[in-house]
Amino acid sequence: MTRQVPLFINGEFVTSGSSNKLPVTNPANQQLLAEVPMATEAEVEAAIASAKQAFQSWRNVPVAERARLMMRYVALLKEHHDELGELLSQDTGKTFEDAKGDVWRGIEVVEQAANIGSNMMGETVENVANGIDTYSYIQPIGVCAGITPFNFPAMIPLWMYPLAIAAGNTFVLKPSEQDPLTPVRLVELFIEAGAPKGVLNMVHGGADVVNQILTHKDIQAISFVGSSRVGDHIYRTGTDAGKRVQCMMGAKNHMVVMPDADKNSTLNALVGASVGAAGQRCMAISVAVFVGESKAWIDELGERMATARPGAWNDAGASYGPIISRPAYEKVLGLIQKGKDEGATCLLDGSQCVVDGLPDGNWVGPTLFTDVTTEMAIYNEEIFGPVLCCITVDTLEEAIELINNCPYGNGTSIFTNSGGAARKYQHEILVGQVGINIPIPVPLPFFSFTGWRGSFRGDLHAYGKQAVRFYTETKTITARWTHSEASTSKQPNMSINLR
Repeated sequence: MTRQVPLFINGEFVTSGSSNKLPVTNPANQQLLAEVPMATEAEVEAAIASAKQAFQSWRNVPVAERARLMMRYVALLKEHHDELGELLSQDTGKTFEDAKGDVWRGIEVVEQAANIGSNMMGETVENVANGIDTYSYIQPIGVCAGITPFNFPAMIPLWMYPLAIAAGNTFVLKPSEQDPLTPVRLVELFIEAGAPKGVLNMVHGGADVVNQILTHKDIQAISFVGSSRVGDHIYRTGTDAGKRVQCMMGAKNHMVVMPDADKNSTLNALVGASVGAAGQRCMAISVAVFVGESKAWIDELGERMATARPGAWNDAGASYGPIISRPAYEKVLGLIQKGKDEGATCLLDGSQCVVDGLPDGNWVGPTLFTDVTTEMAIYNEEIFGPVLCCITVDTLEEAIELINNCPYGNGTSIFTNSGGAARKYQHEILVGQVGINIPIPVPLPFFSFTGWRGSFRGDLHAYGKQAVRFYTETKTITARWTHSEASTSKQPNMSINLR
């Protein structure tokens, strides 16, 4: 019998009563791993009701006790790190090393959730007026929800519910229906860590489930990572319903290559950042901007990319895995063909890639385009595949103008040995996360993940201090305590002034 992916409601894994189910397949060979149910309206309602009920007690649990829950969770995640990596590899097709990296970057956020006490500290000023003190508290806001994508089924859920719950909220998680097995295991370990009933709930589903979450009166805040099309809908619908919403969305990330950069490390960085994880990262480098004489390196870049090859998760020689699904695979192949049709030069073509012994996998080999213009679809669309576009310009100023004209602003990098060029770039570029000789500048979680412009909707970003503020509200108290003998005024204060 095919494994049925459960829901998690009110502290228990439950089998959904929905007859609408989708297959969960291994993208390397199309093997059926499980079936995931599209939760019914009543099941989603039960999950939210459970979270709402649990909030009444969880919000009053001392912050140190909430932190200890996260410490226990971190310990379990580390203990089961390789097991989670193997499960994630089969769920997504990622290579084992890449999958373990997915898990570890999530663990780093949970470590910060264990430090929640210092992030929940308010402010105070004594004697703001005669005998009057003002102080603030940071308090949880209620039931929060997270809608997460397929490409990081461990890391991105761990961006969300640990911080929200550590801050005193309760949570409803809606992971991607394409690879739900890893989130299920994360929930199991959270229970083992001692999470109380109802604090975390999990449902599965598509647009109907998402829309129910977006408009539900008891949901206070919604976190989302995914495509720009879906993110725009989630932000509009959620904010129209009065929710606090943060949406991390699509990207088109550029790496600027200066002529004075170290050629060996720069080319290696370009290969890893463009085809790693089959290009299925919102921070992948998909455009290389070669400045001046660095354009002479493009042929060697193609040679190095050609040595990278896709393969199964347990193939130690594989550089990356398959595209997540057949529709996504067809989209990547369609865009490669469109690049050729629009006049780009395909210096390295991975559209006919074959992996021995796995003929049914969603394989795309490293693909490199030159002579790309900003009017082409391969430049304007997020391909989400192992495809790199090369553009040449004469000056750093031209590179900055090119990138600032792109509607996205998730991540970018510059490779150079010039401190002046790096300083100019980081100051003038309109992108939220900048790497200097670092290809994928995803910050560690004591900072926040700060995409800009078309890559983000909202005011407060993911993880770090900004996420704690997203999941909390500030309450400010102004107080006067007087001894009876100190109260000498005979007249009421008829102004707004404190006195």
